[in-house]
Amino acid sequence: MAGSPRLAALQRKHPDDVVITMAIRSPLCKAKKGGFRDMRSDELLTEMFRQAIKHSNIDAGIIEDICVGTVLAKGPTYEARTAALAAGIPERVPIQTLNRFCSSGLIAVTTIANEIRAGQIDVGLAVGVESMSWNPDVGPESASTEIKGCGPANDALQPMGWTSENVAGEFSISREDMDDFAAKSFQRAEAADKAGYFSKEIVPFSSYQNDPVTGARKKVIVSKDDGIRYGTTKSTLLKIKSAFPKWPPAQTTGGNASQITDGAAAVLLMTRRRADELGLRVLAKYANIAISGLAPRIMGIGPTIAIPKVLEKVGLVKEDVDLFEINEAFASMCVYCVRKLELDPEKVNVNGGAIAFGHPLDELTLRATGARQIATGLNELERRGGKVLVTSMCMGTGMGAAAVFLGEFS
Repeated sequence: MAGSPRLAALQRKHPDDVVITMAIRSPLCKAKKGGFRDMRSDELLTEMFRQAIKHSNIDAGIIEDICVGTVLAKGPTYEARTAALAAGIPERVPIQTLNRFCSSGLIAVTTIANEIRAGQIDVGLAVGVESMSWNPDVGPESASTEIKGCGPANDALQPMGWTSENVAGEFSISREDMDDFAAKSFQRAEAADKAGYFSKEIVPFSSYQNDPVTGARKKVIVSKDDGIRYGTTKSTLLKIKSAFPKWPPAQTTGGNASQITDGAAAVLLMTRRRADELGLRVLAKYANIAISGLAPRIMGIGPTIAIPKVLEKVGLVKEDVDLFEINEAFASMCVYCVRKLELDPEKVNVNGGAIAFGHPLDELTLRATGARQIATGLNELERRGGKVLVTSMCMGTGMGAAAVFLGEFS
C-alpha cells in the first residue's frame, strides 16, 4: 500500500489505546411506513440498549458512562436515562445526551473516546438513535430579527434541500451526475444485502406494530433494512420529478437524496488494557476526529474540509485509507466530495449509503448515522482485510466531521 510511514506507527498497540469491541446497529426502516413506524422513540432506544447489553459480552455494570447522540427526540435527557433503566442498565451507570446534528452518533463515540483518553473512564457506550416516525423534523423555530437579518445566520435556518441545490448549482453537478451516484448506492446496497454482508452488523429488534383495522398493538421482530429499492437504475431515477422545483437548478429528488428513516446503532469502547483483561476481541482502534465549520448555504461539502483535516491530524494520506464512509445526505454533495478530494470511487460507500438505507434524521445523518457508519465500515473493512476506515458527514447549519479508525479484528 502506498502512503505515509506514519501508518505503521499508528498501528502499534499500547495499553492505553481506545479500542472498539462492539459495533452493532438496528435495521434501518422507512419512517411512517417501515418496521419501526409504530415504535415510540423511547422504545427504540430501550431496545438498542437491550441489544447492546446482549452483544457486548460484558456485565453492563462495568460501563462507566453512556453517551447518546440524537437530534429530534423530545425531552432527550429524560428519554435516554429512562430507556437505559428500562433496559436493565444499573442505576449507577450515568448517561448523557448530545446533539450535533447529523454527526451526533459519531460525536457520541468520540465523546466516550475522549473520556477514556483523559483517564476519566475505562469503559463507555456510545449510541446514536433517531425515530423520524415519532419525532419528525419540522424545521427550526422562528428566529429573531437580528438573526434573520444576518445572511449566514439566516442561511443556517433554511431547509436542507435548498443547500443541496446550492451545491449542485455552484459546483456544476448535473442531474445525471446525481442520479448516477444514487443508482450506484442502491445497486451496491442491493448486492451487499443479497450477499448477506449486513447480517453481521444488524441485530434483530423487537418492535411494535398497530393493526390497521383493530388498532391492537402486537410485537414483531424486525431483522432487515426495508428502504433498499431493488432494481433501481439511473434511468428509473431520471423519471422522478424535482422535490424542490422552487430552488434552481431543481435537481434534488426523492431518488437522489437520503431517505427519512428510523434506526439506532451502538458502539462499545474501552482501553486496550481493559479489553485484554476481559478477553474481548478488538475490532478497531479509534485514532482521531476533525470537525470544521463552513458556509451554511453549502453545508453538504463539509467532508471536503473535515477529511483532509483529520488525515493531517493522524499523519496519513488518502492513499492509506482502505474505505471511506461518507454520509449520503444528498447525491449532489457526495458527487462533489468525491471529485474535490479525488477519491477512488471504489473505496467510497462500497455497500451503498444513506440514499439507499436512509438517514435517521437527515433528515445520521443518523443521528444514528455516525455510529451506523462505524458498524458498516468496520464490517466491510474486516471482510476485505483492510486497515484504515474514514467516516465522514456534513451537518446542518454548515459543518463537517470526519474520523479515522484502524481495523484490527483480533
